[in-house]
Amino acid sequence: MVATESRGVAAGTSPVDALLRAHHAVGTRLDDVLVGHGLSVAKLGILRQLAGKPLPLGALAQRQSCVRSNITQLIDRMEAEGLVRRLADPDDRRVTLAEITPTGMARLQAGLAAQDEAERTLLQGFSDDDVQALLRLLGRLAAG
Repeated sequence: MVATESRGVAAGTSPVDALLRAHHAVGTRLDDVLVGHGLSVAKLGILRQLAGKPLPLGALAQRQSCVRSNITQLIDRMEAEGLVRRLADPDDRRVTLAEITPTGMARLQAGLAAQDEAERTLLQGFSDDDVQALLRLLGRLAAG
């Protein structure tokens, strides 16, 4: 445990606890911004994944680090909203693909712009060096 005190983090807080609190705070703020565009962080992530090409639902689950049943439910809701559509895989009839629709693409663009604005707000007190250090440290954490 690291015994440092920093703004918003109590002395004695472990780095993992601080990271989890920051993740929750950023996710909540981003969801608050995205809701005005009919999106959530999860929906934005799916639309971002589908922007390049249709993907199997299993691949989406893996890329979003969640179980397939959660992706199925999310795709159900997104399909009902006209953001995505399901397609049969032409190479494997056992596989269902998800494809972004024009409505989904427009929503993605609005969501990305909202995310950029939220990011600028969240990082407004950080210098360029702070942001680069944060990216470097998070990259090291992600790499294990």
